[in-house]
Amino acid sequence: MEENKLNCLRLIRSANVGPQTFWKLITQFGDAKSALNAIEKSASLGSKYTLFPIDLAEQELKAHEKNKYHLVAYFEPEFPKTLQELSDYPPVLSVYGNKDCLNIPSLAIVGARNASLNARHFSEHLARDLSKLGWMITSGLARGIDRHAHQGSLDQGTIAVVAGGVDVIYPPEHKDLYHDIANKGAVISEMPLSMHPGASHFPRRNRIISGLSKGIIIIEAALKSGSLITARFGLEQNREIFAVPGSPLDPRCRGSNDLIRQGAILLESIQDIINCLGLPEARERATNLDLKENNSETHNPEIKDLDNLKELLLSECSASASTPIDALLRRYQANEAKVLSTLLELELDGQIRRCENGGVALLRQPHK
Repeated sequence: MEENKLNCLRLIRSANVGPQTFWKLITQFGDAKSALNAIEKSASLGSKYTLFPIDLAEQELKAHEKNKYHLVAYFEPEFPKTLQELSDYPPVLSVYGNKDCLNIPSLAIVGARNASLNARHFSEHLARDLSKLGWMITSGLARGIDRHAHQGSLDQGTIAVVAGGVDVIYPPEHKDLYHDIANKGAVISEMPLSMHPGASHFPRRNRIISGLSKGIIIIEAALKSGSLITARFGLEQNREIFAVPGSPLDPRCRGSNDLIRQGAILLESIQDIINCLGLPEARERATNLDLKENNSETHNPEIKDLDNLKELLLSECSASASTPIDALLRRYQANEAKVLSTLLELELDGQIRRCENGGVALLRQPHK
């Protein structure tokens, strides 16, 4: 088993060998050891692929053991079965946390990094309630929607798919969340240890997020966003796509609204997911869940000047739903007086409006 894993690791880490090429070589030669031998003996193959040194592969395995990470190969029972439905699935995964959670039925929740306050709350509460029904919530450990999806499902377990090595925490401010996720769930990656994420790594990560999941939930996605790439992978992988509708005035919602236009399932509540994916054992439990909003988020972002505060408040608000003023005051509790006076200025300037429920909503597009 260990020799087989070492051979798989050597082959996938070899120059010019990605997941698709790996599986072509396995199909052609039967297994990783035979593929490695063929490359060593064939001048034409040897000129095309540069084999990863065996001593470096052994070092990588030892580094996993030393740091209490798992390296799970495709032939091991813990390897996620849903990923194996893909033609380009990674043959090995680095796992920090509970490798046994990788085969629990999963739903992905992804969306804008600069999401509105309402969207972040919706993401967190949706993740919490879905995880209570037995779903494993999968996301990408990014700021905004991803973070809140993970936070909402921490108690039941959540999976974070990262774009760099599993030991590289990105963004760095998610250090505590990263370790919290590993307590019951897992942080996973197909990349080598210590590799920092580059731009080309994120689409590869996104195909794993969608590949692990039975359905992908999109909350606030701009046009050409990474969330839409995840949705596209999901469509190619025959996954269900759900999108939360948003205001046409908000550029953060244009991509998700366009998904609905193209046939994605409009998502307003957990029942939309239950009805589509058919969870008969969950229907009765779902009606008893506490779906009340809990606007308890506090953060106190650094406020540099008045213009900066205006931008922060506009980014928290949405044109499609009212954002409670109390929630904004809690989030910026060290600057309540400034928040109230700035909200008044924004209202007088015609950028926000007061709603009947006492909240505020956008009248203009937020800054991109």
